[in-house]
Amino acid sequence: MRPIKPASEMTRDELAAYIDYSVLKPEFTTQDVKREARTAADLHCKTVCINPAYIETVLPIVEGTDTGTCVVIDFPFGTSSTRSKVAQAEVALEYPIEDLDIVMNYGWLRDGEIEKVAEDIRAVVDVCHAKGVIVKTIFETDALTEEQIRKTCHCCIEAGIDYVKTSTGFLTGYELEGASPEVIKIMMEEVGDKCKVKGSGCIRTREHFLQLIDMGIDRMGVGYKSVPEVLGLSK
Repeated sequence: MRPIKPASEMTRDELAAYIDYSVLKPEFTTQDVKREARTAADLHCKTVCINPAYIETVLPIVEGTDTGTCVVIDFPFGTSSTRSKVAQAEVALEYPIEDLDIVMNYGWLRDGEIEKVAEDIRAVVDVCHAKGVIVKTIFETDALTEEQIRKTCHCCIEAGIDYVKTSTGFLTGYELEGASPEVIKIMMEEVGDKCKVKGSGCIRTREHFLQLIDMGIDRMGVGYKSVPEVLGLSK
């Protein structure tokens, strides 16, 4: 959705409302997660994005703040069975979370198994929407062609997704562009007003962050180290 004013004129809180503050490093200790969750809440980020093991750790920290909880499942590969993905979602849904981000099986997509991908996503969407939880599907766009990205946008719309999302930030073996303006433009063209777009991966500069907002992006996953930079706090 196009912003009502240029991103450069937005307040820090208005900018922070675009951010899913990502705290997904597997080496993080519980104390690391607590520290970053407090920072996300202090900055009024939209959510703090965490692995499922830390739901009970983070919920008391963000309770009563402007910051919600976004949980990733089947992260970062997306290769569990559909039954397993649904079970993971159901466990997360036992808690009062706002968002759930799931990695699609992009290997299936690369095989041309579009309907199989849609069924996999739809199964998770159905259980989440029954609880009023937003679902975002991570494509891993750096592993896909432009044609595959465009097809997957329509696949996700058919599956009832709320957001299409670019990347996990954990892909290896590819040239990484993440949420480049070019990829975001492609996704926005394909989804129109049928769902929203979340950019994630390689959002490390304020210039890039503001550019995506001005393009009309709806949400961004920004790593904990990069949040001060994009919000203009690092100077």
